[in-house]
Amino acid sequence: MCFLPQSGSTLVVPQQLILPDTVREGIVVNVAEMRLYYYPAGTNTVEVLPIGIGQAGRETPRNWVTAVERKQDGPVWVPTANTRREYAKEGKTLPAMVPAGPDNPMGLYAIYIGRLYAIHGTNANFGIGLRVSQGCIRLRNDDIKYLFDHVPVGTRVQIIDRPVKFSVEPDGSRWLEVHEPLSRNRAEFESDKKVPLPVTPVLRTFIKGDDVDTSRVNEVLERRSGMPVNISAGRSGL
Repeated sequence: MCFLPQSGSTLVVPQQLILPDTVREGIVVNVAEMRLYYYPAGTNTVEVLPIGIGQAGRETPRNWVTAVERKQDGPVWVPTANTRREYAKEGKTLPAMVPAGPDNPMGLYAIYIGRLYAIHGTNANFGIGLRVSQGCIRLRNDDIKYLFDHVPVGTRVQIIDRPVKFSVEPDGSRWLEVHEPLSRNRAEFESDKKVPLPVTPVLRTFIKGDDVDTSRVNEVLERRSGMPVNISAGRSGL
């Protein structure tokens, strides 16, 4: 399932986001928001890139810490037996190996993490922001080229699944950013009901108190826009 806006639609593109509350080192992938964060060593900066992730049943690993094992300019794609069977069900025949080149679904560059997964490009931009891969992390070609050139072998990689992010800023304002959680099974994927949000004790404490606009909190939790919203009492703005 994908969403394509109709001609003339107004698109709101957030210019701010809340960084995931985790170790800010190397690469952090938050599958819930379909973003990759890269923290270059020795700097106080972060690069944020949109990604595609594993489809239902072939999920990208979650809650996993690993490292970049190797990099490949011109990767070769070797579909697994399961992948070939899935394609066969749709009447498609996959070769045992797809050589490097512009027709390779992995694109022109690959960064291998762990034994079975890779961060790689694509031969078609369709799929960025969607659950379409066989479990790997898919990037736009310019983005994977940037990572390939700048991320050294051995870099820490962490994959998390956090649809809710929140922050207290230096001025005391409280911000909440909520994304639609990934469905955990076929029933949730096909249901008209929203996937339940994970509410941790820390989040529950954060959204309660006299300095929080409760009605706005409820609105943000219900809307799940993926944009950071100021939930401070008496304050306004995204």
